[in-house]
Amino acid sequence: MKLDLLAIAAHPDDVELTCGGTMIKMARRGYKTGILDLTAGEMGTRGTPETRAKEAGKAAKLLGVVWRGTLGAPDSDVQPSRQSKLKLAAAIRELRPETVILPYWQARHPDHYHASMLGYEGCFLAGLKQLPIEGEPYRPFKILYSTSYADLRPTFVVDITTEFEQRQKAILAFASQFRPAKRQANSKVFLAIDRLEEEMNQLARHYGQMIGVKYGEPFLTKELMQVEDVVAMSVRSL
Repeated sequence: MKLDLLAIAAHPDDVELTCGGTMIKMARRGYKTGILDLTAGEMGTRGTPETRAKEAGKAAKLLGVVWRGTLGAPDSDVQPSRQSKLKLAAAIRELRPETVILPYWQARHPDHYHASMLGYEGCFLAGLKQLPIEGEPYRPFKILYSTSYADLRPTFVVDITTEFEQRQKAILAFASQFRPAKRQANSKVFLAIDRLEEEMNQLARHYGQMIGVKYGEPFLTKELMQVEDVVAMSVRSL
């Protein structure tokens, strides 16, 4: 399968929260999009791997992706190990994405920043001819970093105003995480997920305002952006 865009993240629901609107937007433009969840989310306080897998399938349909898979890394212990890098490199060779979205390399959750390193190194290794895995050598053309959680100025922001409502449906497809049963006992440990949905909506509004639209999703690139037409650039300066 040849994908135009592949989003890689540590847990089911990470993509929906950080770049779900962008995934919807690209799918609606006719691009073949996919998601690779590195873990099944088996260490999550809420839900079971089986429940989250069903929710991920429902969310994938709402996002319009043509492929979703799981790498099988252990939840709470995502590491850029040799074994994981080879498995990821094999997936890159199979899916051959033009563009890859990774988590930003700094985060509160160790799985998130390790996912960023694993994703980058897996994409790089996929291009080594002598790598002991199947498939033709391949590297994505572009790597983008989703910076929704990060306190930094992004390289660019994608307008997801039209896609915001559908993104919300995809997020809420993970009912075990964001709409748990009221009878469920409260955790004595602080759970960031308790306010995550609200915070991500606020961030989408914040980044949308930065570019003069209602909702947006931020991204960072390590390399400079190239502009061909300086007259047709969007976002007003004055």
